[in-house]
Amino acid sequence: MISKTYAPQEIEDKWYSYWIENKFFSSKPNPDKEPYTIVIPPPNVTGVLHMGHMLNNTIQDILIRKARMEGKEACWVPGTDHASIATEAKVVAMLKERGIAKRDLSRDEFLEYCWEWTHKYGGIILQQLRKLGASCDWDRTAFTMDPDLYDSVIDVFIDLYKKGDIYRGHRMVNWDPQARTTVSDEEVITKEVNQKLVYIRYDLVGGAEGEGIIIATTRPETIMADAAICVNPNDERYQNLIGKQVTIPLINRAIDVIADEYVEMEFGTGALKVTPAHDTNDYELGKKHNLAIIDLLNEDGTLNEKAQILVGEDRFVARKKIIKLLEESGNLVKSEEYKSNVGHSERTNAVIEPTISEQWFLKMSRLSEPALENVMNDTIQLIPPKFKNTYRHWMENVRDWNISRQLWWGHRIPAFYLQDGTVIVAKTKNEALHIAQHEYQLFALTEEDLTQDADVLDTWFSSWLWPISVFDGIKEPENEEVNYYYPTNDLVTAPEILFFWVARMIIAGYEYRGTFPFKNVYLTGIVRDKQGRKMSKSLGNSPDPIDLIDQYGADGIRTGMLFSSPAGNDLPYDEKLVEQGRNFCNKIWNAFRLVKGWTVDSSLPTPEGSALAVKWFESKLNQTLAEVQDHFTKFRISDSLNSVYKLIWDDFCAQYLEMIKPGFEQPIDAETFEATLEFFDKLMRLAHPYMPFITEEIWQNIRERQEKESICVAEFPAAGAVDISLLANFEVLFELISAVRNLRNTKNISPKVELPLAVKSDQPDLYKGLEALVRKLANVAEINFVTEQAPGMSFLIRSDEFFINLEGEIDVEAERENLTKELAYTEGFLNSVAKKLSNERFVQNANAEVVEKERQKMADAEAKIVTLKEALVRLG
Repeated sequence: MISKTYAPQEIEDKWYSYWIENKFFSSKPNPDKEPYTIVIPPPNVTGVLHMGHMLNNTIQDILIRKARMEGKEACWVPGTDHASIATEAKVVAMLKERGIAKRDLSRDEFLEYCWEWTHKYGGIILQQLRKLGASCDWDRTAFTMDPDLYDSVIDVFIDLYKKGDIYRGHRMVNWDPQARTTVSDEEVITKEVNQKLVYIRYDLVGGAEGEGIIIATTRPETIMADAAICVNPNDERYQNLIGKQVTIPLINRAIDVIADEYVEMEFGTGALKVTPAHDTNDYELGKKHNLAIIDLLNEDGTLNEKAQILVGEDRFVARKKIIKLLEESGNLVKSEEYKSNVGHSERTNAVIEPTISEQWFLKMSRLSEPALENVMNDTIQLIPPKFKNTYRHWMENVRDWNISRQLWWGHRIPAFYLQDGTVIVAKTKNEALHIAQHEYQLFALTEEDLTQDADVLDTWFSSWLWPISVFDGIKEPENEEVNYYYPTNDLVTAPEILFFWVARMIIAGYEYRGTFPFKNVYLTGIVRDKQGRKMSKSLGNSPDPIDLIDQYGADGIRTGMLFSSPAGNDLPYDEKLVEQGRNFCNKIWNAFRLVKGWTVDSSLPTPEGSALAVKWFESKLNQTLAEVQDHFTKFRISDSLNSVYKLIWDDFCAQYLEMIKPGFEQPIDAETFEATLEFFDKLMRLAHPYMPFITEEIWQNIRERQEKESICVAEFPAAGAVDISLLANFEVLFELISAVRNLRNTKNISPKVELPLAVKSDQPDLYKGLEALVRKLANVAEINFVTEQAPGMSFLIRSDEFFINLEGEIDVEAERENLTKELAYTEGFLNSVAKKLSNERFVQNANAEVVEKERQKMADAEAKIVTLKEALVRLG
């Protein structure tokens, strides 16, 4: 018994449990089948489902479900990322609520809390993906801190260190004072901010009062760390000051005035304060001129003792106070509003502090070469390809990757230090001791003499191995699973992590497997609100996806989000889209109820019109199947759904079912009914990847199914022959039916009234072949073929003319009056257009397109007048 209305809440849990119980999503290497593999972009273990996840995972599920139905060994690997910075922030906040500070805990104690938090909250997003219908092989769920994956990361670090690609050194890095760790260049988001540009006078040592040099800076809080003032040697304004000294205001420390062509004479005052510890460019200048490096900031962004003043103040508080102190000392010349680009941490949004630090780095020049080459030559395809230029720019300008982070949660760097600072890279302390004893001949050493590096590796240093490590391909490079599933097929991800993650996975793939990790990278757009803003919790403009699923059903959300989501282009989210998705589900449900409600009479012959309708829809279905496959080859997932939508809503429900449905309380013949059920079966299999729940429910009810049968492992329909001529003829049929129905509407004639139709055409056989359907759909009593004009109202379809005698159905006098009024109006309109076109000034001065439009108006009016006059003649 089919329920009256579609209730997704009643069927979604039922079918998902059925799929899981029967392990339809499970995958094992099968040499007799072609593998199709997707690895999920592992969401942060801290994460909950948002609109971007919904879009991304819906697309992945469509691809994997279709491949599974095509008989491929489909494997979709789920998992989560340990997310060092985000997780530490969550755990620190949790501890704060309990009155515990991280600094009061040992490393092991803190990690116990991290694992507690992970076990409690870490699986939320994966459970939410099940609500969406994600057909992942959940038995394969991976976590970047799982023992095997952890070991893989450590093994890769040791391998790259031995190859000379990983090194430790001092360099200017990006420091996040809120997270208290370095972040990579790619994790720095540049934002335009309003600041004050402060002009400060540095007094000349031994000079007259007021004599000195003026610099302009947005960072007055760093003047106490200045090492020199630099001017251009060609700048005549400062020739007499080069080689002399000036004093830093407020602390009166003398520094040299140096010269370097790096300084732009036209920018600011042409004099530059050089602060090597707090600016990347100043650092390079300082190295060149052998300047002192004075770091006046603590890890949390407060001033330290080297600042001499305002010690312990936050850097931004200190900035305001320094400006006031400079004003009081007379060294503030002026300040003005100024816009500049400032780097912010992608994770915490804190303003990045450039600082000198000893960190671990990965050399990128050698490793990145195959990753650049094989994207540029389309061995790996970026979809859409517009992202290739961005990718090339980044890869051609890639810098060494700062891979160390000053955190505790993550993969601890496998480096051990002797008391004299000697570094030994080894997997365990015991292995490091063995190396110290046998390679350095330090036989008296014990493990207590070794100290492991306190830092962990950048989170991306684990996730760049994801397509390999989930199949244990680092530890066991020749195992059955990695040899079967790798390289994977398609990656679906967001453009904003094209460099963080995608490029690095490609690098790791070529380094550790000698080939690409995936063939295609489908880059989704960003889900935005009606104002064009990115959806986010902080803006309060993002609906809760689980609430949407509860309200509209998972299938409604899946289809709704895809209706307007071309690859690489942003999705302007509107709740009307998911309403459309829900309405689509209701349309399918009601159509199925209609068909299953018919009574079948096997003794009835097949009506001529029904037989023709079956042939037409079979061709239409085959044409759409070919169209859908073409869209998939080009990753036009949204377009493919729209093709399916149009086929089901317009062609099947609005046209085909109208053509074949029996009269009220009349039975249907068995042949047409069986053909219709077969069409429904194919349509459900075609729609299943997009809307898995409703299609399973209907497919299971089309016919009796065997135990453990499921649409998700049924065959995806293949395209067959298409009768182009038949499809073209039916387009004419639909135009004719529409014209007759429009005439009924304008003349207020009931659809139940049979009308006579006369056809004047050079191809009468076309209409004779469609006569049965014309009679049924247009409710035509008789069809006559004429060679001259016939009495009644007329209309044109292409080159053919049709006449419907409405005698007795309309008030002739009222119709004549209406036609006369319309004729008078049209003649008046024609006169006004003709006057405009007879005006030479208008024709010569107006835009050519405007003139052409007026001429078209004139031609249309003339044609309409002819038709109206003929209609009046036929009325008598």
